[in-house]
Amino acid sequence: MDPKHLERYRQVCGFRDDGLLPPTYPHILAFPLQMALLTDKRFPFPLLGLVHLENRIDVLRALGGLGPFTVSVAVENLQPHDKGATFSIVTRLEDQLGLLWVGDSKVLYRGVKVPGEIPPKAEQEPLPLEPVDNWKAPADIGRRYARAAGDYNPIHLSAPSAKLFGFPRAIAHGLWNKARSLAALGERLPASGYRVEVRFQKPVLLPASLTLLASAAAADGQFSLRGKDDLPHMAGHWSRLQG
Repeated sequence: MDPKHLERYRQVCGFRDDGLLPPTYPHILAFPLQMALLTDKRFPFPLLGLVHLENRIDVLRALGGLGPFTVSVAVENLQPHDKGATFSIVTRLEDQLGLLWVGDSKVLYRGVKVPGEIPPKAEQEPLPLEPVDNWKAPADIGRRYARAAGDYNPIHLSAPSAKLFGFPRAIAHGLWNKARSLAALGERLPASGYRVEVRFQKPVLLPASLTLLASAAAADGQFSLRGKDDLPHMAGHWSRLQG
């Protein structure tokens, strides 16, 4: 790992240097491998047109003092969706002690049909939320995140490139929204043995002012990222892993 690259990621996403890797950083380590899989000529869906719906990370052990590790990426769980088909990009990080971290990005490809029944949506009983932080998402945050993450999707880089894909302005990367929110949640999250799941909602058109709301500190909790006029951008929850 490149310490300068890690520091750039921390700065872009708002993480303090606490001696641990940010819980979202393994996504960055795995990104080249993910792209190699998704752009392989044998992969059935084109990269452009994939929509990131949800993201889950499991932090099984504290991400500190990381020695030699291996990263693996697989595509799993192909399912029908009312707008097409979804599948999961599953990333696993392992060290000499075993499995350390798991990431699951659920993506949608529109306009195709696959066999099976559309799975029901899981809903949680909402908890009371209160504002815990707010920040500005500047117009260039998509380009800054791209330099830190290696993800140069044109919808995040500038208004002209985003307009080619139907957006009036550049939009913030969903994983930046998640990372920035987890940095703000801070000590509400344990160092290890937990899961964070998010569902992406309305895109964040840049520049934007954002507010993070969260439930009280506890083993399990919920949070929401909202914009102007309470527009919902992302809903999430954290929970302790069992076992």
